[in-house]
Amino acid sequence: MDVDGARVRFAASVLRQAAAAHEEAAGVCSGPIAEAARLIGRALAAGGHVLAFGNGGSAADAQHFVAELVGRFDARRNRRALPALALAADPSVVTALANDLGFDQVFARQVEAFGRPGDVALGITTSGRSPNVLAGLSAARARGLVTMGLT
Repeated sequence: MDVDGARVRFAASVLRQAAAAHEEAAGVCSGPIAEAARLIGRALAAGGHVLAFGNGGSAADAQHFVAELVGRFDARRNRRALPALALAADPSVVTALANDLGFDQVFARQVEAFGRPGDVALGITTSGRSPNVLAGLSAARARGLVTMGLT
């Protein structure tokens, strides 16, 4: 496959920018990520659950995160399955709630159904402004869940 020099330079530039962004994130985000992991670990150790949700690609991120908790993440360790739910994963529930209550309530209503005090609600939104993710986090906070946002 022929690749011209401009495309190679562009690809290299994008990869360097991504590496720089990761380096910056390591400095800025390491503390909050470690704290989030501590809070999730504490909730799971106490018998709690993780409820993760988002729209589009963020829904896929939530599903992947939940899969790693229910699965085992590290193939070298065979730990127990950890209780977690991805709230966008059931299209029948999501579409019924969207139809009956409005799309802004699809996560809040599921938090009401499944969330218990001490559980963790993880809302993922690229913009930080998704109304249904914010409503889900508000419902979680009102019910006594630990809330986390990934934006």
